[in-house]
Amino acid sequence: MNTRCYRIQSTQRPRPWILFRSWAAGGVAALLALASIAGSAAELAAPVRKTSGLDTRVPWTSSRIQGSPDPASPYRTRNAFPNLKFHEPLALAIVPGMKRWIVAERGGKIWSFVPEAGQSNKDLLLDVGRPVFGLALHPKFHENGILFVTSLAVPGEPSPIGTRMSRFESKGSDPPVAKIASERTVLEWQSGGHMGGCLQFGPDGFLYVATGDGSGIADSLLTGQDLSDLPGSMLRVDVDRETDGRAYAIPADNPFVGRAGARPEIWSYGHRQVWRFSFDANTGRLYAGEVGQDLWEMVYVIQKGGNYGWSVKEGTHPFRAERPLGPTPILPPLVEHSHNDFRSITGGYVYHGSRLPDLKDDYIYADYDTGKIWSLRYDGTRVSRHRELSDTQFRIVSFGQDAKGEVYFLDFPGGGIHELEPAPPEAAPARPFPRKLSETGLFASTKNHQPAPGLISYSVNAQLWSDGAHKERFIAVPGDGQIEFDGVTYPQPPPHADAGWRFPHDTVLVKTFSLEMEAGNPASRRRLETRIMHHKKMPGTEEYGDQFWRGYTYVWNDDQTDAELLDADGLDRAFTIRDANAPGGKREQVWRFPSRAECTLCHTMSSKYALGVNTIQMNRDHDYGGAVANQLATLDHIGLFTKRLPKPPSELPRIVDYADASQPLHLRARAYLHANCAHCHQKWGGGNADFQTLALLPVDKTGMLDTRPGQGVFGLRDPRVIVPGEPARSLVVHRMNTRELGRMPHVGSNVVDAANVALLRRWIESLADPAEQAKNGLAPPSEKAANRE
Repeated sequence: MNTRCYRIQSTQRPRPWILFRSWAAGGVAALLALASIAGSAAELAAPVRKTSGLDTRVPWTSSRIQGSPDPASPYRTRNAFPNLKFHEPLALAIVPGMKRWIVAERGGKIWSFVPEAGQSNKDLLLDVGRPVFGLALHPKFHENGILFVTSLAVPGEPSPIGTRMSRFESKGSDPPVAKIASERTVLEWQSGGHMGGCLQFGPDGFLYVATGDGSGIADSLLTGQDLSDLPGSMLRVDVDRETDGRAYAIPADNPFVGRAGARPEIWSYGHRQVWRFSFDANTGRLYAGEVGQDLWEMVYVIQKGGNYGWSVKEGTHPFRAERPLGPTPILPPLVEHSHNDFRSITGGYVYHGSRLPDLKDDYIYADYDTGKIWSLRYDGTRVSRHRELSDTQFRIVSFGQDAKGEVYFLDFPGGGIHELEPAPPEAAPARPFPRKLSETGLFASTKNHQPAPGLISYSVNAQLWSDGAHKERFIAVPGDGQIEFDGVTYPQPPPHADAGWRFPHDTVLVKTFSLEMEAGNPASRRRLETRIMHHKKMPGTEEYGDQFWRGYTYVWNDDQTDAELLDADGLDRAFTIRDANAPGGKREQVWRFPSRAECTLCHTMSSKYALGVNTIQMNRDHDYGGAVANQLATLDHIGLFTKRLPKPPSELPRIVDYADASQPLHLRARAYLHANCAHCHQKWGGGNADFQTLALLPVDKTGMLDTRPGQGVFGLRDPRVIVPGEPARSLVVHRMNTRELGRMPHVGSNVVDAANVALLRRWIESLADPAEQAKNGLAPPSEKAANRE
């Protein structure tokens, strides 16, 4: 599929929107075409086609959105080795007895380097040639050169084996070098969605190994409480001895040695997916970050023989209480985070360094999805302190600790090694952050939802599904600030990914959500919330995160006169909808007001932050209160871009409106997947499945077709992500159509988008038709076979 497929002009009549149009009259900018949600005379008038929907630009000068309503973070981050960069690093280790550190990349390359501030050289220690998840260096590595690596045994295809732990031996040189021929398999275990793979040598000299539960969802293998297999456990083995035909020995004091039916390697069990664990260098305590399923993320201190509850419990909360329980009592976590704040925990280290004395003896850990770094202090009896240290834009995938006790972390997409430092005092804002929508300077009349002068309304080609809500959108660029058109290309540039726009400091993107209280009656719409995204310009380059967006939610009151700022936590609220198709003529709909952490799940660096304000989404006609014009041409005309458009809008890429039945089926389906899935399912987007849903990417390059699922089979017969011609075996359809565990999207929606589930079904069915295959850019089976030969 090529870009030209997306340059089809939509014939759908644009929906009317509220905005300001200005013209010069005696040097004074005038306002016209104000409309309410229910409609106005402007909506009834026939729109006039123009080359630009706005005559001139009105500066937005009323902004009161500055700073943050939250206390400033006590710490910020800095790149410890700014001249070093790795590709998708996953594990960091310090070489015992040598002045070298080791970094393992997901693709299989393992590097060593000398940890000096200006270091730019890295030396290849080993290329495993398949995905790597963890590594550990033998305590006597400087003498024997032995390292252990966990990897995917069969790349890209889950199997009865799945995860492999291997032993490699490097030469006694500096830098160390190992060859793939030195590999010896030590241990293998079944894995599907949860591979496990974290390795650490304990102070006792034994190797500890975390295994995932081997399933994608809800412990489908029922292994969490089962001692007869290795998945769902933490193992403890002696790799310096070999017994009973194994490449390791079982320590005699392992808790389940001699127990009938139990694997003697198990140290603890009831784990879903421990993602990084470590030993406290002073106390020997074993801390672990446990990735939860739908509601909770946990930090545990792992004890000998401990049962950590999965999948009878998720943390302290019932999960599948009816399932068989293991032989020992369930132990509680030290702390747990709800998915309002955390989504995928990354375990860290207890800090014993000298640079940050206030963190002495604190366990530092993070969340991969939100970038938040937290710490807790545990004295062996209770947690005496628990706080957020920094709110970053990084995807923190692993931590490391040097011989001095300093703690570092890896940024997966950026490829850098970072550390914390005290944040300088922030200057107090001129005024407090607005607690009411009417105080933001965004609306001339909040009650009437009348935008302030300078706000520009906009619409998008393909909307994000929001449980049937109606949306009104505005761009607020302060003063005479300008947008750099298609200026953001990292980490995935065109033509197969959309470019992002670079916004000036203090830009605000505004979106108001309204829901029909009577299904099918627009006059019954009730405003629920107004979400804003506030932009902060950062120093550096886009690769290191030169912009920062904070998301806030204002909840409308019952009188529909104003909206109050929601606290950092999110909110669920039920509304009764009159619906003739529902039993009794009514149904309840639960609306999710997102937490600030949830906003960061989608508005990420990999998605270029502003999901709808970009070229492929805004290259469309828009009704500017009676004047219909292309949005890009309009913004270009009023000088909102730093430079003129490089081409006419007709020659720039776009995606189609998937609700427009006049558009080709395949373009509609791809546009829907792009709008609703691509913010996660793209390069470094955070979606933990190796496929992409970007609309500009040729479908045979997305990794969706005939790809085995990595997150479980959900009871389907031999499923794939997409099976051409067979929607019943296609997990994309199943996960969109369920309200149970594993629903997609996994955040921000409680209602199945039935109309577009049907759209995707039709598209998948059509992929068996040679004519439709050609439209999708797919070669017929006979041609594929010929190409292989």
